[in-house]
Amino acid sequence: MDAAELPSDAVIFGGTAAMREIHDQLQRVLHNDLPVLIRGESGTGKEVIARYLHARSSRRPLPFVKVNCAAIPENVMESLFLGSTDAGAAGACGAARGLLEMAAGGTLFLDEIGDLKWAFQTKLLDLLEDGEIAAGGSHRRTRARIICSTNSDLERAIEKRAFREDLFYRIEVIHLRLAPLRDRKDDIPQLCEHFREKLSKRFGKTAPPLTQDTLHRLKEWSWPGNVRELENWMAREIILGGGTAHAPAAAGRKAVARSLAGGRLRSAKPPETPRHSALTSRSALIKALQANRGNRRKTAEDLKISYSALLGRLRDADIPRRRKSHPGSPPEP
Repeated sequence: MDAAELPSDAVIFGGTAAMREIHDQLQRVLHNDLPVLIRGESGTGKEVIARYLHARSSRRPLPFVKVNCAAIPENVMESLFLGSTDAGAAGACGAARGLLEMAAGGTLFLDEIGDLKWAFQTKLLDLLEDGEIAAGGSHRRTRARIICSTNSDLERAIEKRAFREDLFYRIEVIHLRLAPLRDRKDDIPQLCEHFREKLSKRFGKTAPPLTQDTLHRLKEWSWPGNVRELENWMAREIILGGGTAHAPAAAGRKAVARSLAGGRLRSAKPPETPRHSALTSRSALIKALQANRGNRRKTAEDLKISYSALLGRLRDADIPRRRKSHPGSPPEP
């Protein structure tokens, strides 16, 4: 995603007070070099905020280099960051110059900073304090702005000695915490319209705007996957067409668990089509099971859905798995 692909400010921040406050904070820190730590649940748009910060700053013409800290093997981490003149090492990490050199003057975005290995946490601390990393008798300097993101509990990681406390205080000079989608549901219509236009162009299909009824149902859903889940839902809606897309059963189970753990029950039912509603009706599922003497695989075949999808719908409908030892229970597959 480059600057031209960034959504508008209205789409990124919406009208929720917490997100508007983040917008105001960003305007005050755009043009300085202070490190920024972006925190939030998975799918809340942490990378979008990092790219926004780069694209709206004076660093916009310079590189934006993203590093997925969770995906870097420890044995190539140093050569990846610092570069290498050794052909084998350069080939292994895919960047002979090193990421620090590539990001010089621009932005170095360290995604999932909580997964950075301890040994390299020390080197990153040196970079933030002195502007350089020393390794193997050589020094690498950078004037890149450091932006970090995480969905981890860094304070808990510090207690477990998995993350350096001194590094934590260096990277959180500017601290942003993104609101989950369940706390900014009034922004859902605008986000849906943005994704509809964006994905219609990508897929070469013309998708009509969502109806008010569908938008109402979307607002009832708790969105455990946040904005990313909403975008994926919209992609399925455009590809499948006719309102046939629905959120996966697994997401529904996570939403129910989170709701119960939070002490209040949120709606865990995504938008449904008549066919999907019929297939997830508790009475319809029980009748289908009885017709197949409790054989769930045959029931899935009759309903023309996958076995895993059936299991998810049975769980959503609170239909327990009966055991043969129970009197009168149907046989299990």
